[in-house]
Amino acid sequence: MKKDGFYSSGEFAKMAHITKKTLRYYDAHNILKPSYLTPYGARFYSDEDFARLQQILLLKYLGFSLDDIREMTINDSDYHFMANALKLQQKLVQDKIEQLQLVEKAIQDTSRAIEEEHSVNWSQMLNLIHLTGMEKSMKNQYQNASNISARIQLHSKYSTNKQSWFPWIFEQCHMENHSNVLEIGCGDGSLWLENKEKIPEQLHVVLSDISEGMLRDTRRMIHSNIQNARFDFQVFDCERIPYPNDSFDLIIANHVLFYCKHLTDVFQEIARVLKPNGVFICSTYGSEHMKEINELVSEFDDRIILSAERLFERFGKENGADLLAPYFHNITWLPYEDSLYVTEPETLISYVLSCHGNQNQYIIDHYKEFRNYVRKKTEHGFNITKDAGIFITI
Repeated sequence: MKKDGFYSSGEFAKMAHITKKTLRYYDAHNILKPSYLTPYGARFYSDEDFARLQQILLLKYLGFSLDDIREMTINDSDYHFMANALKLQQKLVQDKIEQLQLVEKAIQDTSRAIEEEHSVNWSQMLNLIHLTGMEKSMKNQYQNASNISARIQLHSKYSTNKQSWFPWIFEQCHMENHSNVLEIGCGDGSLWLENKEKIPEQLHVVLSDISEGMLRDTRRMIHSNIQNARFDFQVFDCERIPYPNDSFDLIIANHVLFYCKHLTDVFQEIARVLKPNGVFICSTYGSEHMKEINELVSEFDDRIILSAERLFERFGKENGADLLAPYFHNITWLPYEDSLYVTEPETLISYVLSCHGNQNQYIIDHYKEFRNYVRKKTEHGFNITKDAGIFITI
């Protein structure tokens, strides 16, 4: 018997222009489960299932394996998750377009070499092979973008400080015309996109990141939204900054230093490329930062660890000044006064899933249970401590 508000597997497959066999395969491999299963084994699907299928089919079209797709999607049809997923999918499509343009150029260059030189340019062919294997980097980029988006959204939506993080950071930089600025680990470029009206004219900015895919997305957004400054984009590891001594008036490292393996090399490089009397601004957090989230997930399952490392112990509020002291002078800690008051579960769940720990191992298979648990925790408001700020060296 057909269930009201649901589609039979045949109806659902026809709507989606796929076969019932494909639906059964997705079910068996935990990619798309039906919302309702009768005692006799009949499968029924909802409009929410159709939204999830849209994600699956697009990612499959872009070249991702089904194992990748299982990792890249979650079974939640809430508008927050769907809207965020669509934005990230749009970025993937843009990346795929750029990838195909590069492949087209590589084919043209190789064909031209064959016609003109009557031989195969093997370096061009190897370059083509490399380009056609970019799905892995695109997957990593998708996941990185999703993680950054989740963290920014939690803070922007529920912070009690009316001045959000990036405008506050920008205010402390005191940028001037004709200055040369380097941002290390620029991520999605939020520092500049959120302050685009305040950027001085004739400012020269170098945005760097270790991720070529992340920098590609940032370049696209910067060029679309900011006109009054000159931006260059460089992929490099900050342990080896490819600029001469005394190149920059201001260097910014926003929540990136605690990811660096060799801080001594990083600080030496930053001090080398910073002009005399230049300013270095780096942000981090302390031991109390977001502690309630760790307590929340531990109460749900005490095996969950949201971060394999306590990053603030590598470079944090408590030890940062001592680590900076051998390389910089006049070191000041400036706290960002803020906290979070979360009233809905979705953004908090996104944040938890974005962390670098083992949470997905214990949450994904019990997602509905976890969602209900977080909903109960937030229905009367959930307070979260923030313990972040910046070191300023002059």
